[in-house]
Formats: sequence, C-alpha cells, structure tokens
Amino acid sequence: MHIGVIGTGYVGLVTGACFAEFGVMVTCVDNDASKIASLNRGEIPFFEPGLEELVKRNMKEDRLRFSSEAEDAIKSSLVIFIAVGTPPRGDGSADLSYVEGVACQIAKNLDNYKVIVTKSTVPVGTGKKLREIINKESNGKAKFDVVSNPEFLREGAAIEDFMRPNRVVIGSESDQATAIMKDLYGPLYLIETPIVITNIETAELIKYASNSFLAVKISFINELANLCEQVGADVNIVAKGMGLDKRIGSKFLHAGAGYGGSCFPKDTRALLSLANDRNINLSVVSASVSANDVQKTLMLKKIKDAGGILKDKTFAILGLSFKPNTDDIREAPAIYIIEELLKEGVKIKAYDPTSMHNASLVIKDIYYAKDPYDALNGVDAVVLITEWNQFRNLDLDKVKSLMKTPLFFDLRNVYEPIKMRDLGFEFYCVGRGIK
Repeated sequence: MHIGVIGTGYVGLVTGACFAEFGVMVTCVDNDASKIASLNRGEIPFFEPGLEELVKRNMKEDRLRFSSEAEDAIKSSLVIFIAVGTPPRGDGSADLSYVEGVACQIAKNLDNYKVIVTKSTVPVGTGKKLREIINKESNGKAKFDVVSNPEFLREGAAIEDFMRPNRVVIGSESDQATAIMKDLYGPLYLIETPIVITNIETAELIKYASNSFLAVKISFINELANLCEQVGADVNIVAKGMGLDKRIGSKFLHAGAGYGGSCFPKDTRALLSLANDRNINLSVVSASVSANDVQKTLMLKKIKDAGGILKDKTFAILGLSFKPNTDDIREAPAIYIIEELLKEGVKIKAYDPTSMHNASLVIKDIYYAKDPYDALNGVDAVVLITEWNQFRNLDLDKVKSLMKTPLFFDLRNVYEPIKMRDLGFEFYCVGRGIK
C-alpha cells in the first residue's frame, strides 16, 4: 500500500515515519520547500527521541520519501492523511483553513478512489465539511471516503505511542474505508491493540474528550496541592494514595506549575468553543482551564514572596520546555515565569537540554547557559520548572557552593524537602506542607 501524508509537522512526520516502519510506502508532503530539503538530508525540524534514526532508516530502505509536490503523492496513494495545523483562533475555536485548503488540493487531483483521513485534531463536524468541500471542488465526480483517525501521541514518547498504542480510533461511514484502515494498522493486531470503530463525529470528539480529561486531572491535583500547603499535607502522598485506586490511576496526578504544550491548552479551549456554539456548558473543562492559568500565577507569587526585592537579582531557570524529552515551549510555564520575572528587573540565566534555541527566538535578553552548573553560578535563586532527568540528581553540594544564596524553588517536586533543608537550602516546592 502507498499512502500520502500532507503536513510534516510533529504529527505528520511521526505518522509517516512509523507507517514506513510498518512496511508501507509513504510520501510526506509539505509546501515548505526548505523543510522538505532539510528532511531529505535527514534533518529533523524538532526534537523527538528516536525519530531521526527512524526517518533515516526508512529513507535508506526506500519506504519513506519527502516532496513539496502534492499532486504526485495524492495520485499515487490509496490513503491520504491530512496532518496540517489547526491553530486556535482568538475565540479559542480551531482554525480549519489549512485543513480546508488541503481538501481543495486533494479534490483537484483525485483520479480514482481514495480514503481521505483527518489525522489533525479537528472539531466535530469537520469530516462532514471535508466531504462537502471535495464534492464541490470535484463537481461531485470524485470517488472517496472520509475517515477520522485521531492521533494520541505524547511528545517525548511519540514513537512508542504509535507502535504500541493504547487504542486506535477509526471513524468511518464506509465498510470499504474501514477495511482499508484496519489493513493499514494490521501490524498492531499482532500485539492485540484495541481498535475502536465508530462514526466520524464520535471519533472526532474522542480526541478532544481525552485531552480535556487529562487536563482536568492535572488541574485537580494542582488545586489540591495548594490546599495541601495550607493544611500541612503532602500532595505526593495524596496523589499516590489516589492513584492506587484503579478507577483513578496514577498518571497525570503530578503537581506542578501547570500544563502547557501544543495540545492541552488548544484542545480544551476548542472543546469549550464547540460546546458554547451549541449552548452546552462544560463547566468542569472550563474550570480546568481557569485553574491552569491561576496555577502559573500562584507559582510566580511563591517566587516573589520568598525572593524579596527582586530587582537586579539573578535567577537560574532549569527547564524551558513544557515537559521533558521535547523542545516544545508553546504555553510552557517556564516562559510565562521568565517573562514576568524580567518585568521585575530580574536577570535570568537559563538552561534546557533541547529548548534553548526555540526559547531564544521568543526571549532574547537572558543568558543561555552551557549546562546546569553554568546557569547556577553566582545566582540568587534557582527555579526548577521542567523535570528533565539530568536535573533529578544534581550535585547539591556543588549547587549550593555555586549559588550566591541557597534559595531553591522546585516547581516539579523533584527533591525531598527535608533533605534539601538539611543541606542548608531555603527550599520551596508545590503542595508539600506549608512551604
């Protein structure tokens, strides 16, 4: 089988490379010629563990190629995945202009039956809209089916999520399209991956519902952490006690500075916009979005209250990406905190294993360090915001000796408060007693 993937962003590139690894012939298309040239050199435009090796191997074995010409990819493919961006509009709704543009492009090049698959995260009703666009652009002559096949890829673990997913969702109105999609995912039957077959609207909603529920879990434990600080409880133990209940589970019950990234903020707002358009009040999701915004401000307040007069002080920031194992800084709590500290006259020294280039495009007037200890040298305080593995076992004696004052803000609860205070740090964390 030959498939085309239109869009070589995070979702499109991972999807194309992983299907190639399944033995499928894949053409990934992007209208950015410079990006295609880079990909043809084996250069990956973002950080994702294992992806570069996967791409190079499948290019070498002639299963994966990149092109800026959509026409050939559309005509040679039985299945065409749409994996372009759906950025938020000002009102929070998803901007479908890129998806609709691709639909028009596909319609102009349909010469025989195709399965057209939305891999991008799109609101309910998009599949129906795509069918209308393609029928109109082809004067009703095209033979095709539309399928919703949402992605559930975690940044930093995307290859594992594609190769060994919790489930595959296929939204389709056609037995023929469903059979083709099941054949495409055939290798996953060997590991007994659950395949959820449903209609298009249900499939479209599953993605938004999943991400919004996870966002709710994060906001819940963050709000509970704030209560823990006032009553002397330890949110880590509370979360452990909750998570051992199989009805709840332990994942996403980690208190911190709030969620960020390309999915949770965008998808929760898009779901709220979709519901508002239909006069449905999703008060739980709305509260999660508000709580996440508040959590970032509370972390900033924690820093300001303990830091005293901030003007002309120097702070080290450890971690810029919204989570470990990615270079994605979109809506990252670290970026918000840095920008607010700069307004207070604080000088910033920052270090992150992968995200400093991306951060430097947004924030220029700070020092980007060569390693964590370079960032810590001579600072008045350190704020650990992203729990990269290399921050989990710092030489704490060295850290203390490098700092001007041993003020440590651990916004991911990496270190034990008693140990840190015994070492002489003025230590602040999230939801673990009064401090």
